[in-house]
Amino acid sequence: MDRPQPRTRLRRLHRPRIQGTAGNRLQLGHPPARQPVAVSTSSTTRTTTDFRKRTTMSNVSVIGLGIMGLPMAINLVKAGHTVTGFNRSQDKIDKLVSEGGKGATSIADAVKDADVVITMVPDSPDVEGVVSGPEGVFANAKKGTLWIDASSIRPDVAKRLAEDAVAAGIRPLDAPVSGGEQGAIDAALSIMVGGEKADFEAAQDVLNAVGKTIVHVGPAGSGQTVKAANQLIVAVNIEVLAEAIAFLEAYGVDTDAALKVLGGGLAGSKVLDQKGQKMLDRNFDPGFRLALHHKDLGIVTSAAREANVAVPLGAVVAQLVAATVNQGDGALDHSGLFKQVLQLSGRK
Repeated sequence: MDRPQPRTRLRRLHRPRIQGTAGNRLQLGHPPARQPVAVSTSSTTRTTTDFRKRTTMSNVSVIGLGIMGLPMAINLVKAGHTVTGFNRSQDKIDKLVSEGGKGATSIADAVKDADVVITMVPDSPDVEGVVSGPEGVFANAKKGTLWIDASSIRPDVAKRLAEDAVAAGIRPLDAPVSGGEQGAIDAALSIMVGGEKADFEAAQDVLNAVGKTIVHVGPAGSGQTVKAANQLIVAVNIEVLAEAIAFLEAYGVDTDAALKVLGGGLAGSKVLDQKGQKMLDRNFDPGFRLALHHKDLGIVTSAAREANVAVPLGAVVAQLVAATVNQGDGALDHSGLFKQVLQLSGRK
């Protein structure tokens, strides 16, 4: 151990201001750590650079191992969490087990030892069915468990279920995601989170394992409200992209070249990047099914009406999506809305 310096010597040393816990304090004689970059906003966001990131491993239960839920669960395994999954179809559970996770025989079995429970199911009634009743999450999870609902449901239902969760001793967050199947696979989802700020902070290590842009947007139900706005923007973008491609094809333009130059200008968007080629290839394998976007647009139009907000473009696109679903194409990717545009244009 170094011998202590005389008092007069200590007074001449530069003494950095010490903040934080013992785990992240600056030490004398060492250069200060580079500080994370953060933007000051009214919302709470994850810092973009963190050179002293500390991760707490958790027992995580994932209920719903579909197109989005399964890759999210696998990424949680990769991040070092102990992950137990439950799904109605056994093959999805088997896939998670093959990736290092565990399988459960029921919801109650899946959540009994969980620190964090994530639900990723299609609609409001599905979430209610998963969390309520004697076999549901609320009745079987430990007191203090974090419940993160990553499903896209009605904001009013999210708020009501959050109240039920608190009454059961569960800490709720509504945290719907955006980014589609590829975003889930790449752990690059955008996650809009409603709930208590302290619970949001407690969920950071889990959310960081599946998402890239993670923002606390307000109290319970706020995450679902922002997700509804997201789905409105995405749907309108898909529709106008479909119309633009139909227009380009009608004039015999090199559509690959056209999308390349459009993507580099003000018309560029993630929708163009991710869905343009699917339309050109007529490849509508689902990353996000039209049936689910149809459900989400129902949430948008209903909530807008309740708030006395006009969404004329959203209403038109909602009708076009509904028509596509009613014609039997609900299982297609939402880029399959292009089929409706071609049909309305009399083109194959």
